[in-house]
Amino acid sequence: MQQDAIIIGGGFAGLSAAYILGRARRHVTIIDSGTPRNRFAAHAHGVLGHDGKSGAAILAEARAQLSAYPTVTFLRGEADSAEGTLDDFDVRTDSGEVVATRRILLASGVEDRLPDIPGLQERWGQTALHCPYCHGYEIGGGPIGVIATQPMSAHQAAVVADWGDVTLFTNGMPEPDEATLDLLAQRSVRLQPGTVIAIDGAPDAPAQVRLANGTSVEVKALFIAPELHIRGTLAQDLGCALDDSPAGKIIATNAMKATTVAGVFAAGDNARAFGNITLSSADGVMAGLGVHQSLMFPVAHS
Repeated sequence: MQQDAIIIGGGFAGLSAAYILGRARRHVTIIDSGTPRNRFAAHAHGVLGHDGKSGAAILAEARAQLSAYPTVTFLRGEADSAEGTLDDFDVRTDSGEVVATRRILLASGVEDRLPDIPGLQERWGQTALHCPYCHGYEIGGGPIGVIATQPMSAHQAAVVADWGDVTLFTNGMPEPDEATLDLLAQRSVRLQPGTVIAIDGAPDAPAQVRLANGTSVEVKALFIAPELHIRGTLAQDLGCALDDSPAGKIIATNAMKATTVAGVFAAGDNARAFGNITLSSADGVMAGLGVHQSLMFPVAHS
């Protein structure tokens, strides 16, 4: 049976879109690998009504509620390929199953690619973090490090200074310009020159940031802006245009989350420059509305 929509990715964006479409009695299949981006974090914060729950628990509750809608189907696996045109797409999974659909929603998110610093990956989601709004409060103040990975890292350090005493490890990046240095001084951010060569200590304990010049600086937690990569190749395979963001490529969409390819939509971290659970959920709602209305009325794509 041809589906009204296939949603690739069962995270917060994908499930939020599925709610909209399921409640509109549209036939929807969600293809999900079960590996959400936030699986490394034990708790989610800043999510209205769910503060402190794990992302996995929130998603499990959402899937259970969605299962009550008879037109919503879950399919575990990866979407390997997609082809076709408006109202006539085929999506093939890694198990070889092919599902026909009128619309596709790309909501598989992104991968966080960290710099190759020994000891950093093991801390990811515990004491190596990306979002102070999500995790800064729990640090409880004190010394916090920001490892520079891009020019915007200085801005990140200025923001993180609301949650502790910040040291910006320049890590081989060019020194900030005079205006940025003034901002960092106003925010009491200390600059630590030198290349970071290792993060020592247990993943859930204070970090010893070791530099190539022999210096070692202890901090309670580290913030870092990872390089973002869209998961999978479906956006490129289908011909969707991409936009540049400070952290990497994202899928270009219009206000209703339609991509540049008729019948293909995108929502969540793969289609926005900055994301968290709430923003991804809101993106999914908008995408669900966009998909539903496109099934009824002609929608301009841009």
